[in-house]
Amino acid sequence: MSDGDYDYLIKFLALGDSGVGKTSFLYQYTDGKFNNKFITTVGIDFREKRVLYKANGPDGNTGRGQKIHVQLWDTAGQERFRSLTTAFFRDAMGFLLLFDLTNEQSFLNVRNWMSQLQMHAYCESPDIVLCGNKCDLEEQRAVKEEEVRDLADKFGILYFETSAATGQNVEHSVEVLLDLIMKRMERCVDKSWIPDGTLRSNGHGGNSEKITEEANQNKSKCSC
Repeated sequence: MSDGDYDYLIKFLALGDSGVGKTSFLYQYTDGKFNNKFITTVGIDFREKRVLYKANGPDGNTGRGQKIHVQLWDTAGQERFRSLTTAFFRDAMGFLLLFDLTNEQSFLNVRNWMSQLQMHAYCESPDIVLCGNKCDLEEQRAVKEEEVRDLADKFGILYFETSAATGQNVEHSVEVLLDLIMKRMERCVDKSWIPDGTLRSNGHGGNSEKITEEANQNKSKCSC
């Protein structure tokens, strides 16, 4: 795809404590490589990737592919950057919430991150995928899978155990989050909740133009 050749711009935000592997996770997703020499993220950074999204219809058949430009924002986990990172919450359509399976405190802090999301995201129930990262370090594991699944069920979010080092479930977890976002967009008659710049005309009178027109006609709050 050329620089301007896409139907949707989708923004995801990666959250979690410092050191859980957010930067390595995103690098693995966009570049398919593991770099263990990353330094701590200061403030905000982002990576990008183009993907072709094909939704399955009610009949099980795959519809027309939609070209998606995914921006993945990488946030600093330290408390001193919290006011800066929360400013980006409303612009993101989906969230990757990471913790470190070898660090119990990072798992306990998931509740705090969920509270932050409920306060600052575009709605009270945004689309979130919880990722227990560093699952390749099984001998150092400090968090039981059952505990995490209980917490994920409590919040009503999906959970995957991932490894930025091996790539396990990295791409899959992002694909699942993208699917949640695209289905939310399809469900909502009113698209005014979508951040500016998300939709882009495809030049052929396609879905993006139709959705923008619907948003202008109905400004009531999306109830999704």
